[in-house]
Amino acid sequence: MYSNDPNSLSTSNGFQQRLIDDFRANAGVVGGPFDGSSLLLLTTVGARSRRHHTTPLGYVDIEGKRIVVASAGGADRSPAWLHNLRAHPVVTVEVGDETYRAVATILPGADRDRLWEEVVRGEPGYGDYQQLTTRVIPLVELNPLVSREGLDRVRGMGDFLKEVHQWLSAELDVVLMQVDTLIAANDITTPVVMPPMDLHAQLRERCLAFCGALERHHTGEDFGAFPMLAEALPALAPTLEKLRTEHVVVAETNRSIRELLEGYVPGASDIGELRDTLDGLVSRLREHFAFEEAAIAEALNAVADAPPLDGGGESESAREG
Repeated sequence: MYSNDPNSLSTSNGFQQRLIDDFRANAGVVGGPFDGSSLLLLTTVGARSRRHHTTPLGYVDIEGKRIVVASAGGADRSPAWLHNLRAHPVVTVEVGDETYRAVATILPGADRDRLWEEVVRGEPGYGDYQQLTTRVIPLVELNPLVSREGLDRVRGMGDFLKEVHQWLSAELDVVLMQVDTLIAANDITTPVVMPPMDLHAQLRERCLAFCGALERHHTGEDFGAFPMLAEALPALAPTLEKLRTEHVVVAETNRSIRELLEGYVPGASDIGELRDTLDGLVSRLREHFAFEEAAIAEALNAVADAPPLDGGGESESAREG
């Protein structure tokens, strides 16, 4: 069967990569079997690897919606890019000389069935593919995310999320630095200089401040930002559910940090062991911050502005976490 659908072609000989290079070199205009076709490049994030994968796809514009078809040439198995966007629905789209970020939504049954008739009417080859498989070929809508780049850019909720993470991460750095100061002060290779008597109290206070901010930050997400985002962009629902699950682990990590620092007894506890344990807990939190930013920061920017700044130039929420 002859087709202008890149999904129907093998990638083993590098054909897709040449097509991608040709697309980018000519502002989306390609020749050969795809001459005159409506093509885009879809870049997804690997469901497990988190690596970026770019796939050339045919698309159709219907009722103001940009639709790509997960046909895989009529194969019984869905294409890898569909699996990827189920896990990470924020994607990059290249059309002509335009590049934008989007949220990919797999259309539910009734919406899919209604639009499928129009897709096949305009591109009959997709109907032929459906005849080759018992798999119901999904339709995916690409919803552009609003960009905040440019003049007089307004801070978005995603920017605020990153600022909060940066503040929390800085607090973690201070905690780690103070632990390192304690270790250095007890280094047997240098003169013993006892740390200030209040250093342990400062360390505990800093930890408690961080832990309290972290708890308020994530509680705020689960009961505020997350429902708002899920309502505006339903495709993000699985990602948000994963983040809610992550927040349970984060809360446990938060408690572990608190208990670790509160349980430290100068002169009796092993400060080296404390440092190693704390380092592992900190790494776990930073992994969560990075995942959360990659998963939803752009989408948050698209649906909401950041909280207003107070007179001191810093939002009250940022100080609280």
